[in-house]
Amino acid sequence: MSKLLNRQLKLFTLFAFFILIASVPVYYLVINQIWVEELDEHNKFIRDEVQSKLSAASLKTEKLNEITEFWNALEPGTKLEAIDSTKICEDRIYEIQKEDQQDAGEFDRYRVLSSDLKVGNQYYRLTVETNLEEAGEMIGTIALLTITFFLLMFLGFVFLNKRISARVWKPFRSTLDHLKGFRLSDEKAINFEETTVVEFAELNRELEKLISNNLEAYQKQKRFVENASHELQTPLAILKSKLELLMQSEGLTDKQAELVSAISQPLSRMTRLNKNLLILAKIENQQFMDAEELDLGDVLQENIQLLQDYFLAAGLELKEEIQLGKMVRANRFLLETLYSNLLTNAIKFAGSGDRVNISLKGEIFEISNVGEKELSAEGLFERFTNVSENDRNSGLGLAIVKEICTFYDWKLTYRFEEKRHVFSVTF
Repeated sequence: MSKLLNRQLKLFTLFAFFILIASVPVYYLVINQIWVEELDEHNKFIRDEVQSKLSAASLKTEKLNEITEFWNALEPGTKLEAIDSTKICEDRIYEIQKEDQQDAGEFDRYRVLSSDLKVGNQYYRLTVETNLEEAGEMIGTIALLTITFFLLMFLGFVFLNKRISARVWKPFRSTLDHLKGFRLSDEKAINFEETTVVEFAELNRELEKLISNNLEAYQKQKRFVENASHELQTPLAILKSKLELLMQSEGLTDKQAELVSAISQPLSRMTRLNKNLLILAKIENQQFMDAEELDLGDVLQENIQLLQDYFLAAGLELKEEIQLGKMVRANRFLLETLYSNLLTNAIKFAGSGDRVNISLKGEIFEISNVGEKELSAEGLFERFTNVSENDRNSGLGLAIVKEICTFYDWKLTYRFEEKRHVFSVTF
């Protein structure tokens, strides 16, 4: 990923680069045209100067012819020669190439003006030659200057980009820092800094409204969870105790005992369902923010010990391989709930006489039990998804495990290998 201003800088730089590259031939054509026009003016100026001075000298023809010999010898860029009046023609401007006197094989361009002059009664042809710089040298110089200016422009873009980024995006950075530190469980609104940038001010206003609405919804949901915890658990507990008393009463017929037992089973399931739903709601509402340093091995052994009777009652063999000393910072209740749900899941779905493997090596916890076929990975950790037809299962155990792992950014996986269901948690 790249920053927004860096993307703009890249586009601006590419645009400037192509424009400057395209400008090189344009520079050459324009400068060459201007240069040629200036040289033509220069040659005409020399012609006018020569004609003016020769006319002012009032020299005889014989004397003038002698002077032209010295002129041609001393001024190689110009040539003055007498012509017959019948050969007079209009001024001509053209270019020629002549071999360089110093570098053999090299040719130079010359801009030439040929003009016929009348001095006294005699006509003379004046030829003025002015050297033109090589076109390749001109293009090279222009290209070098273009690259130099492009580098200066690029450095300027980078400098200005940093200055603009630091100043213009300061309100955005402030808003982002506030959002990073925001926790819904703190139940505190954010007061964004005032800014004169219209877009950022509008963004802050909308964020304040959004956060205010979320806080209000969170508080309502939290109150609902607290009320549900009290209003549902109490009557369920009373119903369960009344049923137990009823089953222990004398004179209860077999038919009545069967009906009471039929009521007790869904009531127990409803109690577990209510408890699990409350746990999920509290995890989502981030009501387990308190954390402490816990030894993964110690907590796991405590949970296995608490469920030891259930393993024995189910006729399961335990194979444990637990390493102590791996510490993790978490809420004890959530870590115990994660272990408990995975352990009870193995108890429910393992057959009598099967072996349950429990392993904790470093930061990887695994538990496996025998299975006939692989479970469908789709929806395995979703709510109310039963992995079997066992009516004692609420369909929330693995969903709670998944929520706890998501809460702490732990990795939860399932695989089926060697006829065993393997659940793994990487802390």
